[in-house]
Amino acid sequence: MTSRQPSTVDRRTVLTGAATSLGTLVIAGCADDTGDDEGADDDGDELEETAENSDSSDDDTDDSSSEVHAEYETTEVAVTDADGEELGEVTAAIADAPELQQLGLSDTEALPADRGMLFVYETVEDREFFMREMSFGIDIVFADDEGVITDIHHAPEPGPDEDGRDQTYAGRGQYVLEVVYEWTAKRDVEEGDVLEFEL
Repeated sequence: MTSRQPSTVDRRTVLTGAATSLGTLVIAGCADDTGDDEGADDDGDELEETAENSDSSDDDTDDSSSEVHAEYETTEVAVTDADGEELGEVTAAIADAPELQQLGLSDTEALPADRGMLFVYETVEDREFFMREMSFGIDIVFADDEGVITDIHHAPEPGPDEDGRDQTYAGRGQYVLEVVYEWTAKRDVEEGDVLEFEL
């Protein structure tokens, strides 16, 4: 995949190399693969979002939606309840490689209500995210190997005098879906509901 900015590619290369010696705590929007791949770099230089208003609208026809994560492969992710009723759907950028997982949402200026990011791992494991220098809040949804939601966190934007380091969110899953803040609450999504998507 190509980056929107050529300097991002160089930064990814540097971050990937540096990540081999760092821990497994990750930046929100960036994921940790505690399995057999490299850890994440958390020096924060890669987080410089300026969200216009990440959940100001549930309008799926927002012109900016088509531009978000244009360089990523995407999939439609639907959330259904136990009766199979669809509760919501987003177009999610797929983060299935260590460098994409480390970058995560850190290059995202704004996240429309109809967009998200789906982190895809090989196995179900404990994972941890934090909100370092994020400029908008997100919901972090962990799901097992069958897509069953195991944990949901509402991660607000850090305050003006906070850098987000203390906002840590842990869960267990093979898949992690990130959507705009309170997206799950507005749609009554809860643990036990199911993420449905094709890879």
